[in-house]
Formats: sequence, structure tokens, C-alpha cells
Amino acid sequence: MANERKGRREFLKSSVGTAGLAWASIRPAAAAAQTPAPRPARLRFAAVGLNHGHIYGQTQAVIGGGGELVWVYAKEPDLVAAFTKRFPQARLARGEQEILDDGSVKLVVSASIPDERAPLGLRVMRHGKDFMVDKPGITTLEQLAEVRRVQAETRRIYSILYSERLENRATVKAGELVRAGAIGRVLQTIGLGPHRLNLKSRPAWFFERERYGGILCDIGSHQFDQFLFFTGSKRADVVASQAGNLHHPQYAGLEDFGDAMLSGDGGSGYVRVDWFTPDGLSTWGDGRLTVLGTDGFIEIRKNVDIGGRAGGNHLFLVDQKETRYVDVTGQPLPYGEQLVDDVLNRTETAMSQEHCFLATEVALKAQRDARLLTRPAATSRPVDGLTLTASR
Repeated sequence: MANERKGRREFLKSSVGTAGLAWASIRPAAAAAQTPAPRPARLRFAAVGLNHGHIYGQTQAVIGGGGELVWVYAKEPDLVAAFTKRFPQARLARGEQEILDDGSVKLVVSASIPDERAPLGLRVMRHGKDFMVDKPGITTLEQLAEVRRVQAETRRIYSILYSERLENRATVKAGELVRAGAIGRVLQTIGLGPHRLNLKSRPAWFFERERYGGILCDIGSHQFDQFLFFTGSKRADVVASQAGNLHHPQYAGLEDFGDAMLSGDGGSGYVRVDWFTPDGLSTWGDGRLTVLGTDGFIEIRKNVDIGGRAGGNHLFLVDQKETRYVDVTGQPLPYGEQLVDDVLNRTETAMSQEHCFLATEVALKAQRDARLLTRPAATSRPVDGLTLTASR
């Protein structure tokens, strides 16, 4: 139990540091200029489930959009202590039910263990509240079917915060450029989501596939969301997918690599995700997105420019006239405010329910149908007097 608590603390510390890395790498003056004052409180909300550090970004997004954080609940005292240190205004609930029974609470946010997120969302919607959850918001197709059914019955909001798009200034700006026709009609997206493994900081559930849903379901969900968004696809098929454990046999439940080819009614796409970011990189992963259009392309380096520019949020635009670097300093992140608006006005400005569920469905089908990749066998052969070890 002590080791589990230590693992949770290390994981939370690592997650919070990762989530805040882009901010930390921005010049202080620029960071201050990009942080608008929160809107006056317009609705009361609560946080339930704190197992991933993304809960801090989720909570801050709602506060920035006009939410008043009134409750928090989690089973782990150490996670609650860290959360309430950051958000002391949150009152500790005696249990989940106390929050669900509070009629003044309109929204619940959660970053609980992935396989527990959909069941929590069902309980939240059945109590007349809206739900915003970290990705992956749903880990099986059976969960998705039940969430779709209850959402249709209750007409509550079930929103998944795909932070690589919605909380990344360069990606938000890219969406604006695409809608303005900067690269013509979008043909394809390539989404790369490498992550650093940080083995010592990971809790036990991180290595249990049934708990995190598999690599394409988990970190791949960001890329499926971006594919649908930038191509404007309302229908999508998985052409091919594969996933497996290529380098960590001591963790049988871990998938450390996955990729997929996609076809939608608005374009095609390729996704690759992995846990192979080397320690020599200054950030947790060189996340990239390329959007190819008929008249140009956009490339986003989300977290680092290995060419030398400091910080994250790097956007490059190439069209028929020039190649240019687009400064996204001051670019608004509207998701939090839009979500609060949607809760109050029963609208779909932050994310349509159709898009939310389709991105999840494509990710889950890619995971379900993925061809199993296995670790290649190593062979040794002499080359010019040296012995090289290679994989067949």
C-alpha cells in the first residue's frame, strides 16, 4: 500500500509537470499575457476522481470559463491533498453521492482511472448533471453503447477533453487557419503522439490493459480526434491498425507502440503513438501534427522545436507563396468558456456530442481490430570486424 501511494505521488508529480511544461517554457511576460482573468462564476462544479494530472488543466479550464469549484472527492487521500493545495476553495465531500445529490452542482469533471470514467459519467448524467472527462473517456465499445444510450435519454453533455487539440494554442490556431482556407481543402492528417514512459512514476493500473484500454484507445485518442476535426469527417473507417509491446516484456499488460490508417468522408489520416521518447529530449514527447491541403500544409510541433526555438506551440505554414512561422502568443483557448456556455445554454459550441462519440468509436475500433505486433528476435552478425546486434 505504501508503494502504491508513493507511485501515485510520483505519477501525479510527473503528470502535473508534463501538463505545465509548455507554460514553463514560455517567457514569463508572454505567459502572463496569455493568461486572461477568469470570468465571473456562472455555475457550480465538482471534481471526482484525480488519478491523472490532467485534472488540473480540466479544472482550470472550467474556472477560466466561469465555473465555481465547490466540491472534490477521490478515494486516495494523497491525491486529494495535492488537489486541495492547488484549489483550496474545493470542499472535500464525504463520498461521491454527496456531490451527485447536490442539485446546485451542474457539471462534474473527472480524471479517474480510465476504465472507471464511463461508469462515473453514467451516474453523473442520471443525476441530471453534465460530465467532462479526461481522455480516454471510454475504454470499451460496450461502455460506449451504454453512454450513448443514457446521453440520448438524459440529454446531458458528455464531453471528453482532448487536450492536444483543445488546450494547445498552436493547434487551436491551426484550426482557425484551416477554416479560413489557408491551405485549401484538407486531404490528410498525420498525427504523432510519442510519450516518455517514466516507469518509476507509473501506478499499477498503467500496466493493466483492461484499465487503460490499450495504447490506441488511450494516447491515440488525441490523434483520432484531430483527424476528424481537421478533415471535417462525419464518418470514418479504420483501414488498418496494429499495436503491441515491442520493448518491455517485463510488463505484460503494456502496449508501447501502435499505429493506424484511417479513411473518412472528409479525408484520410495516419496515427502513430508510442512510449519511446528518449531521456535526452527536453520534454515528454515531440508531439506533431501535419495537416495536408490542396494548396499547402501546416505542421505543428506541440511541445518542442528540435531546430532550436524555445518552448512549445510551434506552427509552420507553407502555402503557394511562402513558408512562414506563425506566432501563437496570446491565442485564446476557448474550450472552457464554451463548455460553461453549453452547460448553461444547452448548446454544442465546445464539441458536438456526435464528434465526441465518433472520435471514441474510431479509437476503440482501431484498438479492437489491431494486428498484434510482437517483439522482433535479435540476431548478431559480423560487419567489418565488428559484431552488430540487429532485429529480424
